[in-house]
Amino acid sequence: MGIQVAVCGPRHCTETDRTDAYEVGRLLALAGVTVVCGGGIGVMAAVASGVRAENGVVIGVRPGDTADDASPDLSAVIVTNLGEARNAVIVWSADAVISVGGSWGTLSEIALAKRRGDVPVISLGGWSVLDRDGRPVPDGPTVADTARDAVRLALG
Repeated sequence: MGIQVAVCGPRHCTETDRTDAYEVGRLLALAGVTVVCGGGIGVMAAVASGVRAENGVVIGVRPGDTADDASPDLSAVIVTNLGEARNAVIVWSADAVISVGGSWGTLSEIALAKRRGDVPVISLGGWSVLDRDGRPVPDGPTVADTARDAVRLALG
């Protein structure tokens, strides 16, 4: 089985997040990686579009009981009816996790991935976790500066 990388990010994102997510998706598809995402709008739609642009495979894991609102660029949709608990399905299905931008849902996915302890977790343009003195915690997400860096770090 091939490598699967989860890409997480807010549904209401910035234009920079959208551009970064598209490029992450494109680069992962070129690397032959299957992408797993939430399958909705914002970062999820942008990453799906990037993957589709390079004829890659992208799976959307939806929180509701229907696929009606799923991104049209997805290769496949998994309907969970789990609400935000679907975040665990996304990160547990991945060999690495890249977050693009930041929202509370994205932070929950980072936390769930870090709790696994066995996958790279990369943050691009979003969350970093600091200790009480303002220093990055040693086991927090790895911060990437560009989409290319994020993909390189995720794929090791």
